[in-house]
Parts: sequence; structure tokens; C-alpha cells
Amino acid sequence: MNTDHEPLAGFAVGVTAARRHEELAALLERRGARVVHAPAIRLVPLADDAELLHATNVCIADRLDYVVVTTAIGFRAWLETADGWGLRDALIERLHKARILARGPKARGAIRSAGLQEEWSPDSESCQELLRHLLAEDLTGTRIAVQLYGEPLPDFTGALRAAGAEVIEVPVYRWSRTDDSTPLRRLVGQAVAGTIDAITFTSAPAVTATLAVAAEDGLEEALLEALRTHTVAACVGPVTAQPLTDRGVPTVQPERARIGALVRALAADLPRRRARRINVRGHTLELRGHAVVLDGQLRPIAPAPMAILRALARRPGHVVSRAELCTVLPSRVITGSGWGRDGRPQADEHAVEMAVARLRRGLGRSGIVETVVKRGYRLACDPVRTDRPF
Repeated sequence: MNTDHEPLAGFAVGVTAARRHEELAALLERRGARVVHAPAIRLVPLADDAELLHATNVCIADRLDYVVVTTAIGFRAWLETADGWGLRDALIERLHKARILARGPKARGAIRSAGLQEEWSPDSESCQELLRHLLAEDLTGTRIAVQLYGEPLPDFTGALRAAGAEVIEVPVYRWSRTDDSTPLRRLVGQAVAGTIDAITFTSAPAVTATLAVAAEDGLEEALLEALRTHTVAACVGPVTAQPLTDRGVPTVQPERARIGALVRALAADLPRRRARRINVRGHTLELRGHAVVLDGQLRPIAPAPMAILRALARRPGHVVSRAELCTVLPSRVITGSGWGRDGRPQADEHAVEMAVARLRRGLGRSGIVETVVKRGYRLACDPVRTDRPF
């Protein structure tokens, strides 16, 4: 398989999105990724529309000085719901007289589709920039409607109230944890174990839900450490990334908050972070997440043989003892022959020999992994010193 046009070939990518997850998965798979779908949240229409009805009536009852539209889907849903109540015309009339601010181009499109016109929209598509724009005005005594989507914005609305505005929060949808968290728990475990290469997030609630599930299993700190080191966190924008940024986790973000742009950013970044190329006995060997690219051909490698290969590749050309290789094998291949000083079960040398044999078969080339009698194994190349982690 030629991977020139498949930059994510050999990598496993987790998808936590609930909405548009099929589109995101298709874009990732088109670039060669193996996708693991583990929805973190679900979008739930308000079980009781009384709160939204009340907010709509409050908007209609008196003037609106500003209206903040945060999402296109939320704004359209608000108008459609108002139409069902027979309030759309009155709401549109009130919105016509307000100064409308849109968070991004999709929100602008929804506003214009309704026959309205936004006054301003930040290039960054950031709520923080929207807030700064509003706070630059004298807001004393103003009435501001803020269309919410999925979760409250206490920092945003609180700052407006502190500046003297009356804020009407318009809740259109709410986020909820998924009914079955098993796939998400499995994804967290894979990230901690190092068998998932990246996790994509398209909303801040999805990040929060993922961390909450990890915390319930006692794995929150382990997950955060994985995201700081060997698992890439790819977020659609700064708002989504904020819960991770607050915890010191670096993230990959596109310049524009779009699913397609997110995939392109990850496709550019992940191979740079997680791929490693070594010349071994006349062959070019590139290590990826769950596969290798050997002389341009993608070859999937099972977890245990891949763990052995990564250990050998940390010190190309140097001998790695069987005892050391015992410590890197995944727990499911451990035979229960003993326990290490760290309290973890240790594999025996037979498990190492079996994993090396499977690695050689997976590579399909002889001589790449050499046996050094009574000492261990090595990659067949001149010794190279490297501190690059795998």
C-alpha cells in the first residue's frame, strides 16, 4: 500500500463526537486512519420547552439591544421552535431591531437565511472575542439575548451582567452523558495503554465527559499524562480545547473551527509526532501507531510484536535483553510467571520469543530483527543513540 496519499495510515484515532461523527470518521478513514468511535455525550432536545418558551417571551416582551448567536444549528432550532408556538414573526420582528453578533460564518449564514443581518462577527470565531467586543461598549441598562447551545456560558453571561446588562439566556439544547459509557471507557484505557494515537474532540462538553469517565475509573491523571505525551488531543477550536489547556495538555487545532480542517490539521501533525523512520539492512522502516511502513508498504503489526519493535527502535542497533523486553509486553500476553518490583505482572522469556517470531512474520523480511545469542535482540543497523520516545 502506498501511503503517500494516506497520511494517517497505520494510526488509530478516537472519535468522541455525537453529532456528525459519521462525517468525521469518513474523513479520517479516507486518510487511512483506523477509527475508534466512542461517543462521550449525546445531544438532547429540551425535555420540557418551558424554559425556552419563557426566554422567547421575555425577548419578545421588550426591546433587545444585542443578540449573540453562537451556533447556526441552535439559532435555526430556536426559530423553528418559536414557529411551532406561533411566535416566529414576533421574534423575527424583535431581532430585526437588535444589533446581532454572530460567533462565526455558519452562524452568519443562519442569521441571513432568516432574513436578518449581523452587525459584527469575529474572525477568530471565539466567544472571548465576542465578549471583548461587547464589553468595549457601555452596557449599562442594555438587554442582551445570548443563544446557548448545549451548556451554560457562565463566564460570558456573568461578565455581561457585571457590566450592567440584563442578560436573557436562550437554551436550545442540552448535552448529556451517553447511556452506555463502555466504548468511552475502553477508549480511555487504550489511550492510557498507548494503543490509541489520537483522540478528536468537537465540543468542550465531550472533553469534560471524557475526563469524568476517566476519573470514575481512577484514570484521570493517567489519561492527562497520556495526552501530554503519546496520545495527540485534536480539538476543533480553542473553546473545545479549553478544559485540556487548563490542565496543561497540548492540543492540535485547525486555523478554522471546521471538521474538515480538524482532520487536515491532524493528518499534518500526527505523522510528525508519532512516526519514526529507521534504515535497517537496506530497508526503510517507519514505525506508526499499529503498523509499520516497510519500503513503502503498510504492514499492520499486532500490539505485542509492536511493543517489542518500539523497544528495539528506542536504541537502534543496540542489544535489548529478553528481561527488559518482558516488561514492555501488553498485559494480555503475560503468562503470570511472576511479579516485578513495581508490582506489575511480568511476562516470561517464552512470551518474548513468541512476540519476536510474530514480529518477524509481520515484517515479512528476514534479518531485520537479529537474535544475539544469550543476550537478546537488536535491529540490524549501526547503533544509533536517540532519546526520542515511542
